[in-house]
Amino acid sequence: MTTVQPQDIAAGPPLLEVDDLRVEFDTYGGSVKAVRGVSFSVAAGKTLAIVGESGCGKSVTVQTLMGLTPMPPGRITSGRARLRGVDILGRTEIGGREIRGREIGMIFQDPMTSLNPTMTIGRQIAETLEVHRGWSRKRALDRAVELLDMARIPEAAQRANQYPFEFSGGMLQRAMIAVAIACEPAILIADEPTTALDVTIQAQVLDLLSDLQRDIGTAIILITHDLGVVARMADDVVVMYAGQVAEQGSVEDVFYRSAHPYMLGLRAAMPSNSSDRRHRLLPIEGSPPDLFSPPTGCAYAARCPHAMRICSTTDPGAFSLGGGHTARCWLHGDKAPRVPQLAYAGAAPGLKA
Repeated sequence: MTTVQPQDIAAGPPLLEVDDLRVEFDTYGGSVKAVRGVSFSVAAGKTLAIVGESGCGKSVTVQTLMGLTPMPPGRITSGRARLRGVDILGRTEIGGREIRGREIGMIFQDPMTSLNPTMTIGRQIAETLEVHRGWSRKRALDRAVELLDMARIPEAAQRANQYPFEFSGGMLQRAMIAVAIACEPAILIADEPTTALDVTIQAQVLDLLSDLQRDIGTAIILITHDLGVVARMADDVVVMYAGQVAEQGSVEDVFYRSAHPYMLGLRAAMPSNSSDRRHRLLPIEGSPPDLFSPPTGCAYAARCPHAMRICSTTDPGAFSLGGGHTARCWLHGDKAPRVPQLAYAGAAPGLKA
């Protein structure tokens, strides 16, 4: 396998572009508006992190792109998702190549429930190559051993003949990564890839993803609520709240020039390595809105310490701060008061929020 150097990645159009994606779920209690106008893009060789608290629509967004959202009860009410310029929503193939597994691979949140307990690890990896590339069983099994070795599983040939229950949690996650990269997909979606792993194994899994991205040049969409993982891995960040994009931009902009009160709240709730014992974690008070009946104004207004009258009546839309940095907040309106902690359009590049 040839290593892809950073200079080999062309600065062309985005590999994947998602525009105004809206997904609803019909239930006995009504229609849940789970994803409400999400837009983002990711380029080849780059990592996009989608962050937010549980229930904000992160996983539904990417599962819809993969065709994994059950329909019904789910339904796409609007939006497009273009992979190399071709809309993939509702499609299984583009240019004769299957989207799921071959063009887009996915590392699921819980490998213990994602792998088949009745099949050996090597057989499950080989099956991906047999289905998507038409390889013979022997060739696929040989490649499965190579992929396990790439995933840094020791004694790969022996481990390929073992079952999931014989693997530790960290090794199962590596096996899932081997399955996901078997066909060298253009995009790799990692849904909470470090959940339930201890800190040391988390670091190893993240290093593995970075190395694989460098080797095969794939784009990564990282779904997480761990801001430490985002700071370490991401090039760009999408912050979601109540099914919408609250803020997005480069990792430097979102972390150090935060432009939305929700992002300020997330940062204030993060543990610090400061030796000052007076440092306290500040939780975000309240709960997210009910997506059976989303608010007409800003979804964060009820929890925002800087909310104004207009926030509860009118949706602010996305304000541009330049350089691809946007925030969905009325505090960036012409007549809004300035909040010292927020970054604004035209602020000095070195400003720290």
